[in-house]
Amino acid sequence: MGPLGRCNEFRAGAMEIDRSIPILIVDDNQAMRRLLADIVRNAGFKNLVFAEDGMIALQKLGEASFSLVFLDWDMPRKNGLEVLEAMRASEALAHVPVIMVTAKAEQDKVMAAIAGGVSNYVVKPYTPNSIYKKMQAVLCAKDAV
Repeated sequence: MGPLGRCNEFRAGAMEIDRSIPILIVDDNQAMRRLLADIVRNAGFKNLVFAEDGMIALQKLGEASFSLVFLDWDMPRKNGLEVLEAMRASEALAHVPVIMVTAKAEQDKVMAAIAGGVSNYVVKPYTPNSIYKKMQAVLCAKDAV
């Protein structure tokens, strides 16, 4: 079953998490993309797509459907907050859960991400367990709707 298990840890009614969902990982740092991909793969998710900046992320979001986006804050061309705001302004993308992944723990950054409609937030350096918990919370909340 993997480290994510079932959704009943967050709400009543066991529901298995679908590990075939497409996930977009957006980070300008290749090592961070690889690290996050390894963590997500270890949880059983294999359908991963990558973008190295915000412009490429928006392009990929326009070309395919994703069930979850991991989005770095600090990137060239379009930062994570700009991508998040573009997603929330788009009827086609407004529903897609976004986990903001960043080295920024400042309160104003967190508040800006929340105001922008982020689904969840994790600060680098993170542990596999913290990523699993964020994924489970976001994916189970989405299934509950």
